[in-house]
Amino acid sequence: MSFWETITGSDLTREWKEFEARAQVLPAEYRAAWEQMKGQLFLHGDFTGRSLMPIFDSALGLLEQASADGQSIQEVFGDDIPGFCTALAGGAGAGTYRDRWREQLNNNVARKLGRLGG
Repeated sequence: MSFWETITGSDLTREWKEFEARAQVLPAEYRAAWEQMKGQLFLHGDFTGRSLMPIFDSALGLLEQASADGQSIQEVFGDDIPGFCTALAGGAGAGTYRDRWREQLNNNVARKLGRLGG
């Protein structure tokens, strides 16, 4: 990956198009699960989403394998796709981008108040 690709995100765009092409050949039930997984996993990403690309690749691979094995979505995920995605992203304590921004804001405010009060 070149510096230019990293800065512009063109590598992410290319990789994302490959994910979507792979997802389009899945049966409808699996495509619907993929859409739901994307929505849940993006909550746990960083600003660019770069940290989630390996997780998306693995999740899509799981869907492809389950489809090839003839398993239903229920057999793979049960009734809890959001819980599965949270576990993929780092467990029940996995923060979302909002949590990280809130923590950063609180730290900045506390640092500024500390300077004013001290």
